[in-house]
Amino acid sequence: MPNLDRGLIQIYTGNGKGKTTAALGLTIRAIGHGFKVYIIQFMKGSADYGELEGLKRLSPECRVESYGGKGWVHKGLQEEEHVLEARKAFKRAREIAVSGEWDIVVLDEILNALWFELLAEDEVLELLEIKPPHVELVLTGRNASDRLLEKADLVTEMVSQKHPFDQGIVARKGIEY
Repeated sequence: MPNLDRGLIQIYTGNGKGKTTAALGLTIRAIGHGFKVYIIQFMKGSADYGELEGLKRLSPECRVESYGGKGWVHKGLQEEEHVLEARKAFKRAREIAVSGEWDIVVLDEILNALWFELLAEDEVLELLEIKPPHVELVLTGRNASDRLLEKADLVTEMVSQKHPFDQGIVARKGIEY
């Protein structure tokens, strides 16, 4: 029996820090109530992200898969590897979401994959329409389009007021990654 009668669509977007962190906070809260959460990470295939080790400890209620090519993606100059990895991630995300077996499906950084034109927005919009009614879908990343914002039930924009990077402090293990 599903944990939710009605699953909504959430978007965490904006240029500020905290989009993935917010989705992971939701993950922890939901698991505490017996929910099952599946996380698909887009554009995060080759880095050492601390959340991956932490999330393994929440298995089997939480599963995570990461996809992405090596190096940076440059808009308009996408390498085939980046496009193929994004397509694989989306195919898997669609399988997981429409299966109805998971209460919450987090599509981490999918908005970035859309902005970098690694995926077609129409396919993501279709997924929002065909997801089972009891599945909560969470999309994170910068540059959410107006069409996606319109479909969402909850939109949170992270706004950077001040960031250590602006002071020359590089990303710190355990804090930013």
